[in-house]
Amino acid sequence: MTTTTRTTTGPATHDSGTPVPAPRPAVLDDAHVGDIKGAFGTIRLDDAAPRQGLSARLKTLLAIVGPGLIVMVGDNDAGAFSTYGQAGQNYGTQLLWTLLMLVPVLYVNQEMVLRLGAVTGVGHARLILERFGRFWGAFSVIDLFLLNALTLVTEFIGVTLAAGYLGLPKAAAVVLAAAVIIASAFTGSFRRFERVAVTLCVGSLLLVPIYFLVHPRTSQMAHDFVTPAVPGGAGQLAAVMLVIISIVGTTVAPWQLFFQQSYVIDKRITPRFMRYEKADLWIGIVIVIVGAAAMMGITAAAFAGTDGFGQFSDAAAVARGIEAKAGHLAGVLFAIALLDASVIGAFAVSLSTAYAIGDVFGIKHSLHRGVKGAKGFYGIYAGLVVTAAAITLLSTDHTQGLMTQFVQVLAGVLLPSATVFLLLLCNDRAVLGPWVNGPRTNAFTSAVVGVLVTLSMILTAAVVWPGISSGAILWIMTGCGVAGVLVAGYSFTAGRTATKEDPVDRTDRENWRMPPLETLDKPVMSTARKVGMGALRTYLLVAMAMVIVKIIQTALSH
Repeated sequence: MTTTTRTTTGPATHDSGTPVPAPRPAVLDDAHVGDIKGAFGTIRLDDAAPRQGLSARLKTLLAIVGPGLIVMVGDNDAGAFSTYGQAGQNYGTQLLWTLLMLVPVLYVNQEMVLRLGAVTGVGHARLILERFGRFWGAFSVIDLFLLNALTLVTEFIGVTLAAGYLGLPKAAAVVLAAAVIIASAFTGSFRRFERVAVTLCVGSLLLVPIYFLVHPRTSQMAHDFVTPAVPGGAGQLAAVMLVIISIVGTTVAPWQLFFQQSYVIDKRITPRFMRYEKADLWIGIVIVIVGAAAMMGITAAAFAGTDGFGQFSDAAAVARGIEAKAGHLAGVLFAIALLDASVIGAFAVSLSTAYAIGDVFGIKHSLHRGVKGAKGFYGIYAGLVVTAAAITLLSTDHTQGLMTQFVQVLAGVLLPSATVFLLLLCNDRAVLGPWVNGPRTNAFTSAVVGVLVTLSMILTAAVVWPGISSGAILWIMTGCGVAGVLVAGYSFTAGRTATKEDPVDRTDRENWRMPPLETLDKPVMSTARKVGMGALRTYLLVAMAMVIVKIIQTALSH
């Protein structure tokens, strides 16, 4: 049932009574301006009424909910089933603590992009292009395109694994899934698409009954959730770090940044509804962390004390292990949950790419438009889906397993660079005005980047020196930790100093929107920023090289 709230407000006026025209918005597609038409409600563009009372606030939340929920649940996709399944089958619940560590990272990163989307009306890729130049703009889009294309293939791999377990023809399942993914977006109605996506989000809750059927040890899970531990000894550290980075990459994936910012824009959410969108984000975070912990606990309990412990192969084998532990129903529910997760993941990944390319090249890019009104946007979306489905059908089982792991690890090592751009954009006063980051957010995000880089450095060391000791790893972590504290402290101090010298005026910020991009002054590239960007390039080259080396080593060992 759709609830519609409407309040008529007149245009602003001068003291003389002359109407003042509204400033020209920065949005690149005029379909991004209008009524909010969510899955569960509508908010008119001219609705400026205060939300008083629980009923009015709940109706507003129902209309707003969607971007945070979809981006988070879409994160528990086929790659996540594989990654969390591998962590549980090979290491029990000893890596559960990584999920708790990632909760604040999830919120801070996604809160920054929803703020960018609501305030600017311009997608993430276009902002990078305009504020950092053609090189980094092209890099961000090409990087996103390649990573998303590979991620999309892993979603269809999830479809084949689920179909194989359920006894369905794999080729037919892939073709049908591709048709559903394309058809759901091609309706020309944002609301219809969101209703399909939210329905799939509800399907992710199938993990809850599976959890109770398998019945992992709750006390052990609670302990491991808050107690950090790195299983394995010398010689196994590289494999463990690969899994940890995979968990980071699948839980906080770079495509999420691009997707949520663009989806917030396409849903026409403005700064007035920031509180409701943050609530939507928290709903999604709770669901994704509960689902991830459930998957890890379910897999750990299913394989504990069996020959399969420590021998992860793929999500279909996990389903068979769950069946052996808790019965056929539990295995079937797991396979259906995997199929559901693969489809919603494909939705989000395909859309994030189509949105980004539409942003950069000035193509009309909105789900509010029909296919005739945005041929390029829908063509990119459908082309990605069809290509990924074809690659999946042509690949072998062994190649599919390696690709799934490679994609999650690659996402993990690319995340620091994506976070750096996000941090710089959220400190750009020309872009966010009164919505720029405060010192605490900057310090926390700087520390997050430090932790991510530390993980990559440990992986690098473990690849170069396979027998590296835990003591050496501790020294690396200590050194990076000290450097991270210094950088975070500097960011916090510099932010407070800058705020004192040039305070940010945050009054009436609910009505502030970014002016058109062409009217903004270009940011000045200081020496420190140039050095930092150069270091970022070096990091990316080294980290990606190490991931490729480790994946090749893994392939040869099999």
